[in-house]
Amino acid sequence: MKIFRYLFIVTAIVIAIASVWVTNVLVNGLKEEERKKIEVWAESLVLLMSQPEFEDLDKAVEEASNRYKSHLLNIIQDNTTIPVIVTDEAGNVADKKNIEVPEQDAEEYLKGKIKKFSNRHKPVEIKSIEDIKICVYYDDSTILKSLQLFPFVQLAVVFIFIAISFLALNSTKKAEQNRVWVGLSKETAHQLGTPISSLMAWVEYLKAKNMDSDLLTEIDKDVQRLKTIAERFSKIGSNADPEPVDLAEAVSHALGYMDKRISSKVTIQTHFPEESIDVLMNESLFGWVIENLIKNAVDAMDGQGLITVSAFAKGKKAVLDISDTGKGIPKSKFDAVFQPGYTTKKRGWGLGLSLVRRIIESYHKGKIFVHKSEVAKGTTFRIELRMI
Repeated sequence: MKIFRYLFIVTAIVIAIASVWVTNVLVNGLKEEERKKIEVWAESLVLLMSQPEFEDLDKAVEEASNRYKSHLLNIIQDNTTIPVIVTDEAGNVADKKNIEVPEQDAEEYLKGKIKKFSNRHKPVEIKSIEDIKICVYYDDSTILKSLQLFPFVQLAVVFIFIAISFLALNSTKKAEQNRVWVGLSKETAHQLGTPISSLMAWVEYLKAKNMDSDLLTEIDKDVQRLKTIAERFSKIGSNADPEPVDLAEAVSHALGYMDKRISSKVTIQTHFPEESIDVLMNESLFGWVIENLIKNAVDAMDGQGLITVSAFAKGKKAVLDISDTGKGIPKSKFDAVFQPGYTTKKRGWGLGLSLVRRIIESYHKGKIFVHKSEVAKGTTFRIELRMI
């Protein structure tokens, strides 16, 4: 796959370079042709104006009758694309062609054009029969200007083509990853179903044997927990069916389970407002998010420290902050921590935060990001959901 990707990039670059080179050759050739045309045009103008019976170009145009004069006149009139300004020895404008001159400040406008033309092309200097020198200033024709812009247009098209191709490849790759992810999740849920059913039956059997009720209660909680996990996996790739839930209440439920299953050296503090913060959510999947974030916080603190969970309303958004006093995350890794496969642990696949982002963004239409973090001081993850 990578070989084809690199081959595609190299091919696109070669096409772009070849296109620019060919266009450049054409532009240079056309430039030379236009200069020769202007030289012929200037010589024709001098010859036509040198006829003794004509005092100026306008009279020549009106009264030229013989074939020679008509031929010269046709050469001059055939120039309909190249802007031209003709000046006398004193630098005064004697004639112009293919230039729209404003009614006001026409002289200044033409002087500006002469300066602009001379910067682009060396003027053509011609002497008449009477040894009068005239200068012909000219600019590139509309066709030549268009041709000069053509390679940039081509490059833009090539880059757009490359960008669209990469987006298509990435989209295909993501779609394939999603299919694998959904398939793996549903298969996991299916495989968990049988042993969970068996464990539930064993719990009921032990209850009938009058076993220690406290012990059986905890076992039953863990069995129900396994059942919840299986349900979560089965919902991946399906509609989440969100319902109105108080954010603080949903978080409290998730923390209630985690509180007894993390290190006793970890303290969890909560800061929830008195008024409810109602959001649309799938509580089962959202609980998975909270548990992942709490587990990550515990790992970041090496099993001891303080975790602070705060919920509050901010405009039309419900905000949940989960802070720890752990190792922290470098600013350059704020986005990378959510990428599949990213992990700082010796064990694990690095799918926890990737799953968290997927649940928040895809199923709850919210946002999750690293709000702030300092190395060796701690990290705050922020979740934003729409209030109802």
